[in-house]
Amino acid sequence: MPVAEIIAIGTELLLGEIQDTNTKHLARTLRDKGIDIFRATLVGDNSTRIANLIREAATRSDIILTTGGLGPTVDDPTREAAALAMGVQAEFNPDLWQQVEARFQRMGRLPTENNRRQAFLPRGARVIENPVGTAPAFSGMVGQALLVCLPGVPREMEFLLENAVLPLLEERFNLNETIHAIVLHCAGVGESQVDEWIGDLETSHNPTVGLLAHPGIVDIRITAKAASLAEADQMIATTAGKIRERVGSAIFGQDADTLESVTAALLQVHHLTLNLAVEDQQIPLAGRLNKAGATPVEIVPFEPLDFDSYLTSMQQAICKNGSSVGLCVATTHQEQEKRSQLKIALITRDAIYTDFRQYGGPEGNFPVWASNYSLNFLRVKLLKLTTDKE
Repeated sequence: MPVAEIIAIGTELLLGEIQDTNTKHLARTLRDKGIDIFRATLVGDNSTRIANLIREAATRSDIILTTGGLGPTVDDPTREAAALAMGVQAEFNPDLWQQVEARFQRMGRLPTENNRRQAFLPRGARVIENPVGTAPAFSGMVGQALLVCLPGVPREMEFLLENAVLPLLEERFNLNETIHAIVLHCAGVGESQVDEWIGDLETSHNPTVGLLAHPGIVDIRITAKAASLAEADQMIATTAGKIRERVGSAIFGQDADTLESVTAALLQVHHLTLNLAVEDQQIPLAGRLNKAGATPVEIVPFEPLDFDSYLTSMQQAICKNGSSVGLCVATTHQEQEKRSQLKIALITRDAIYTDFRQYGGPEGNFPVWASNYSLNFLRVKLLKLTTDKE
């Protein structure tokens, strides 16, 4: 199967002024067609650097897709860069200019002189007409690699990808495979521990298994390439079964599942309301649970008392309502040691379960980490309630 690279063009991308959503869409679409993506690059509006990237990509990839830089202004250099990479001149195309004029007429406008730049293409390039915008796309050859240059406006890029580029790729490369992936989400364990459990699976070729760590969460991605989606799903299911056996209940969900959605569902199963007391208001527990549709979350003022005494008073309040549980989250920060401490307690009518954990990661990640750790603590205890009832 062919190998592709993506080059996203635009100084505004490098400056962080806008988000590059095009690369994400391209990567997922090509993945579903069985095309491997080996590299994705951001580059500013500089024709020499763009041309060098295209030439370099052509030495190792079958398909090069660029987005952006096809507008009418001086800082839209993709046409010039593509011509440099292809080793040809950019030429004015009268037929293409008529298409540009016709689009402006449909919008009740007249093109300006600088719009004529959009009618220049590298010699020998194939026009990809853009019926949803004013920037024509095109394709050409750089050595043995197919170069496809698409507009940077996401709506236009996505339309042309679906209606023009994919049919071109299917015809040229006889695409007959698909790539499918799922992500298993873990909490309460570190990346190194997960790696120790499933390290041998991470060396497999198809399906591939990879890890990605977030504050308090580890993702396990399983990706399979096969002749059909059903076959890929079966390959993934076999590997996922092995991973679930080893990682166990640390896996809380898959793909769109979140800690808050899974925990909210458990609260609903047990018909429980939650009394929540959080000392550090930067920890976004209540908002996450409410957004996930949890049964009513009642915010309880955190009282700066002795922790154990406060838990006892909270339990007494819960005893008045048999359907409630309480979650108390207290924090301390040791600035000199650059450490933070998290105290968590789940309070029921019959018991108080506590946990204590130190955090030594980046300070800015602490609220998210503490939120994830607390949600997972609540999830695990609610799972135990389910098991005990069974």
